[in-house]
Amino acid sequence: MAAPCRKMASRSFSQLLYCFNRTAVGSVGCRRFSVTPVGRAMPQAGPAAERATSPWTLMAAVCLQRLPVISADESPIEQRFKQMMQQMELEKSVLSDHELRLIEDADRMSRKQAGDYDSDEEEGHGDQEIMLGQDLEDTWEQRLKTFQPAPRVRADVDKDLTSVQRCLADSLVLLAEQQVGAERLWLLPQAAWQEGETLRQTAERALGSVTADLKATFLGNAPCGVYKYKLPKAARTESSVGTKVFFFKAVLADSAPAKAPNTALLWVKKSELQKYLKPAYMMKVDRFILSL
Repeated sequence: MAAPCRKMASRSFSQLLYCFNRTAVGSVGCRRFSVTPVGRAMPQAGPAAERATSPWTLMAAVCLQRLPVISADESPIEQRFKQMMQQMELEKSVLSDHELRLIEDADRMSRKQAGDYDSDEEEGHGDQEIMLGQDLEDTWEQRLKTFQPAPRVRADVDKDLTSVQRCLADSLVLLAEQQVGAERLWLLPQAAWQEGETLRQTAERALGSVTADLKATFLGNAPCGVYKYKLPKAARTESSVGTKVFFFKAVLADSAPAKAPNTALLWVKKSELQKYLKPAYMMKVDRFILSL
């Protein structure tokens, strides 16, 4: 039994198929195997064959956000909760080092006034004058009176939509005025995709096209949203049906640009976007912009 198996194993795969075809000719419902190589059976695409192209124009846009610089104003319920937590912390906390020092100084002063005070307690200080805890508090009070906090609301700056320093307690989104067909629209900075680059590289180029001084940190390589629209029927062709815009998120990593931008720019809050964006475009953008 081993000899026939050894004989079969020594044959090539094409010879085995040939033998199988000869035995299966008389069988009903059996098809012959073809031993023709795959590369020879399938027609080879010539070098002049055109690559299949999509009728959609690809674009990439960047949603650049400036995060809040200062904390937002507290709501009434947040203020009540804050007061409750402070009261609980005060009741359950132990005395701090400064409070213990105040108690120690008060005890020392009372013993001095009663005549029951040992001057050897001050030998470690030498001739230096002892700074009491109350003296420190008085010094801190004087410094606090001279401190002037920066204003949280600046009416002149907050009304300037071109300033990145407006509305420091809110998150802002960058809009750029761009030419779309015969119209000039306010959009997120966008650019057409070029062969050989990734969509994120296209989004980075779109941001650099409006201003080269903005430093941004992109949040990943995958888009966070897509907006698709078709061209008017009169302008459609077989090779151009419409446009797909892929959005990428980024966070502003530096201050306002020093040079004048290449295009008109606006820094707006999420609640102000509907004044400048078209409804269909706004519906797609509103999904991935968070009000931080």
